[in-house]
Amino acid sequence: MTSAGVSLLLLFSLISSSVTADEFLEPAECLDRNLTRQSCDLVFCPPWQRCVDGRCSCKPPYSCPSGQTPVCGHNGRKLNSYCQAMALSCRTNKPVMSHFGDTCTADQPKFRGSIDEGTGVVRLVLPGTGSSGGGVEEVLVCQDLWDMAAANVACRAEGHHLGAASTGSTSYVLLKSVHSDQQLPSRCVSIHCQGYENSLAECVIYNKRGVDHGDVATATCIQPPDERCEFRCVNRKCVSLSQTCDGVDDCGDRSDEMCCKKCRNGAFRCSTGVCLHKEAVGDGQIDCLDGEDESKTHRRPETSLPVLTNTEYISPKTETRATREQLESKLNCGVPKTFEEIHEDEEVRERRGGRVKRVVGGLPTAPTQIQWQIALEDNGKIDCGGAYIGGCWVLTAAHCVRPNPSAFMVKFSLWKKSSAQGTTDIVPVKNIQIHPKYNASSYENDIALVQLEKLPFSDKCLEDNPAVRAVCVPWSTELFRINHTCSISGWGRTAEGKGSRVLLWANVSLIDNCGNFYGHRFNEDGMLCAGDLEGKVDSCQGDSGGPLVCEDELGVSYLWGIVSWGEKCGQPGFPGVYTQVAHYFEWIRLHTGWPAVTKFNS
Repeated sequence: MTSAGVSLLLLFSLISSSVTADEFLEPAECLDRNLTRQSCDLVFCPPWQRCVDGRCSCKPPYSCPSGQTPVCGHNGRKLNSYCQAMALSCRTNKPVMSHFGDTCTADQPKFRGSIDEGTGVVRLVLPGTGSSGGGVEEVLVCQDLWDMAAANVACRAEGHHLGAASTGSTSYVLLKSVHSDQQLPSRCVSIHCQGYENSLAECVIYNKRGVDHGDVATATCIQPPDERCEFRCVNRKCVSLSQTCDGVDDCGDRSDEMCCKKCRNGAFRCSTGVCLHKEAVGDGQIDCLDGEDESKTHRRPETSLPVLTNTEYISPKTETRATREQLESKLNCGVPKTFEEIHEDEEVRERRGGRVKRVVGGLPTAPTQIQWQIALEDNGKIDCGGAYIGGCWVLTAAHCVRPNPSAFMVKFSLWKKSSAQGTTDIVPVKNIQIHPKYNASSYENDIALVQLEKLPFSDKCLEDNPAVRAVCVPWSTELFRINHTCSISGWGRTAEGKGSRVLLWANVSLIDNCGNFYGHRFNEDGMLCAGDLEGKVDSCQGDSGGPLVCEDELGVSYLWGIVSWGEKCGQPGFPGVYTQVAHYFEWIRLHTGWPAVTKFNS
């Protein structure tokens, strides 16, 4: 390690050790990882960014989908969508958006925000929202939704890169008496920000109302000297412990919400340890990696603010949700069709001619139950399984294949190992990509991609088949935690020592500290353990390459592991070892491309 690296580690340790112990924060090991909103192993990137090597990276603006509400930029240029404006802002780190609208000219009034130097009162100049785009109105900001995330945005727009030092409010009546010689705006708008915005124009602006005798928002941008810092953000801003793990991005980089044992003030904790604002629960947009915030078991808290409607202002949050839905619809994976759907499709579908290690303790599947399971036929014999991940791609274990595509065939929707059923498809193999660092003696990097031959005069590799569905590829090793219940499937040997005639499946649990069972043979980078420590359920010979599949809170299935190796079969103290698919996401993406492997963070 270089001296610079040592210095950096020392700095990080000093940062974490300076944090006062707190019942809500995770230990220093988590804080030392310097997690922020850019850490897409734990959170979703917004639609104008994609996840590359665990960090959110700006997309080019043209990659944003079309068909959204246009945006007028500060330079008078019309942009196709909020996503496109944010992609430009992401690349320049400067505010680009003025307002939503079709009419954009250089001389048209633009959005402006300011903070009064004496009072800290936040003022906005809002362009007209009519089709002509004319007129402006000056308003104040209502106090009800105002928080540090929004104040950070307002202060950054004023040139304070660390954001706000504090937020507050002041009486409109008092303010009016102090500024009796000035014409104060008589109306205010409510504003809610995520924290990543570069201008309040990019936040959600709710309907105007009269201020009357209410309070209006204030912000203080100048940071006081760091005499005592309870929590040091990754961006070096200092906040109090009471501001951490409350679902509000007080730091401005969200580092105060990334390492939480539990959440304060009614915020919602994802299983990854990230705290969400309580308003994110049940809002129609997935924020936890596993979808827990949108699952049926969690509803909007009764203490939520009243649902605010926008009759005058278009909501960036609604636009972001629509953009995500459009991007995520490009890949259907992880949700198998029901028996009724398969049966109905078979009734109306005209089938065209096809082209000519065991689950110990498992149960027979229904004939079309595991719709991503494939059988890998090697010169007429089936000794390995695999998983269909979409497009023309199958994942299997490296020890199941060799660089000889013509020797292999892939069988879809196979139930009985020795005979096809009505939905079975047999597809030739075009190419095999074995991981370049696969070690046959240690089973390290035991993963391979199988590319299928395309149908004649088609971009497809198999006919539309109601009994075949891709499983999703996970991009983060944090998606599922220890003790999560997952499933395995295959035609391998049964407890009697014979290969199964039909596809079997069983539930297994993810197991921690696998090095305790296998010592140095187990590599935490790329391997995981699953099974039953009592040896009742396991994978074995003949199941190799097959899928270990975990389901998230919304019922979406991910290929969490590939059957790789183990000591004995179904023996106490020797759980099955699997290749951890998420660890190889970048390698998979490199060969398959974005749309074929993920519907999120792409």
